[in-house]
Amino acid sequence: MKRVGIIPARFASSRLPGKLLAKIAGKPMVQHVWERARRVRGLAAVIVATDSAAVCEAVAAFGGVARLTSAGHRTGTDRLAEVARDLDADLVVNIQGDEPLLDPEEVENLIAPFDTRPDLMMATLATPIQVPGDIHDPSVVKVVVDQAGYALYFSRLPIPYYRDGQPGEYLKHIGLYAYRREFLLRFASLPPTPLEQAEQLEQLRALEHGYRIAVVRTEQDSIGVDTPADLDRVRRMLEVGKLAG
Repeated sequence: MKRVGIIPARFASSRLPGKLLAKIAGKPMVQHVWERARRVRGLAAVIVATDSAAVCEAVAAFGGVARLTSAGHRTGTDRLAEVARDLDADLVVNIQGDEPLLDPEEVENLIAPFDTRPDLMMATLATPIQVPGDIHDPSVVKVVVDQAGYALYFSRLPIPYYRDGQPGEYLKHIGLYAYRREFLLRFASLPPTPLEQAEQLEQLRALEHGYRIAVVRTEQDSIGVDTPADLDRVRRMLEVGKLAG
């Protein structure tokens, strides 16, 4: 099975424009993501899919591969699908461009089920929430799963609701996805759905159209860069690692 990683990299982030080229420990953020993705065992290639010529130039400068895509895509999935249409690949992995601390092993855990489950079309990651404040933070997406480990629903609200007030587990959705290529192209062609638009969560489109999403559990949280405070935090972490190395 040929696996390819794609990093959808939209330049005009609403909360932190140009963050993909923000320098962290002397490198643009997208380079950190690309280098970590290249360490994932089993990926035949890693491609940056972007709407920015500046990002393409930066990727070429550090020896990576980038594809310039349409600026009109509404979602990362649409950008992913544009590149995937021309790929010789069986499995496509969506690697977020704003996670410079990406753990390659977590990507390997995500794609492993596809080797033994031929019916599996789409998978993602989730981890138990450890920080109480994250439960009520709408920027932290929660997911509930069925007994077989498939997603029942994703929401920005705390789900499930524990009616009796007893503490229970909440799962944080981590936005890494793996798709069989033919399913990704089908998924991207589907019309947007009411719940997707209400929550602004594109994975709900798959559920609303009747498709299943396997949720692979991990104990490791992810750290995305969405705000200047996130960027400062990651800079501190990677600068410490650079000095230690």
